[in-house]
Amino acid sequence: MKKILIFYASYGGGHFSAAKSIKQYIDDNYPDAQTYMVDCVKYINKAFEKVTTTAYKEMAKKAPWTWGKVYYKSEDGFISKVSSTSNKIMAVKIAKLFREINPDIVISAHAFGSQMTSYLKKKGKTNCTLATVMTDFAPHNQWLIGSEFVDYYFVSNDNMKDLIVKEYSISNDKIYVTGIPISERFLQKYDKNEVLKEFGLSENKKTILFFRWWRIWTWKE
Repeated sequence: MKKILIFYASYGGGHFSAAKSIKQYIDDNYPDAQTYMVDCVKYINKAFEKVTTTAYKEMAKKAPWTWGKVYYKSEDGFISKVSSTSNKIMAVKIAKLFREINPDIVISAHAFGSQMTSYLKKKGKTNCTLATVMTDFAPHNQWLIGSEFVDYYFVSNDNMKDLIVKEYSISNDKIYVTGIPISERFLQKYDKNEVLKEFGLSENKKTILFFRWWRIWTWKE
């Protein structure tokens, strides 16, 4: 039986939703696979995870432009060095999880999980197949640290793939354009009349549905 370890982190719901959707699909379609879904930051330090995720939520809710600045500044310079160095340190602790599970495959829906796993592969602590699911719409340096130890990248669009190949010199053969994983609920068919009745909507009026995407990355200078 194949053991599959799926990493996510609770910085926004996107990473968790993608990881959950991947786990659900594997569980439903591959009975010979055993899946484990782990918040890689929470596993290492619950207090650190709580403080940082709370800060992230408040920043994204009250001052999204600030989070945009932090996001892009983390691509290089001091923040980037601190992030990659801390992930190497944290990888030592998460190695315990690898010894317990001994996964055949690691699927990471967050850059931290991918970085830590690639570091462990570099040190010979695991020989797992590593797949990174980039839950963004554009490449970011943090996703690509340790890329030589990543076996597969799954990205959201063709432009993203082209940029990674061109700017980061990653082989075209290990990058797949799949979109961001979504719940199977989006594939289900619903009875229109029942939905209208459930939400108290009129059949004789047009219904407009608004989606609010509050993680905005458009402040790059």
